[in-house]
Amino acid sequence: MAKSSSRKTSSSKLATKASKVLQSKNSSKTAKSLAGSVLAQAKAK
Repeated sequence: MAKSSSRKTSSSKLATKASKVLQSKNSSKTAKSLAGSVLAQAKAK
């Protein structure tokens, strides 16, 4: 946890991937649920 800037970068990259999962017609309900959770946490920070 020493490098907080790298966590923000990772969070941004995960948010981008999560958004793509939510937009995909092939993503499972579970994957979309997890992606929504990732986006909610990314926006909260």
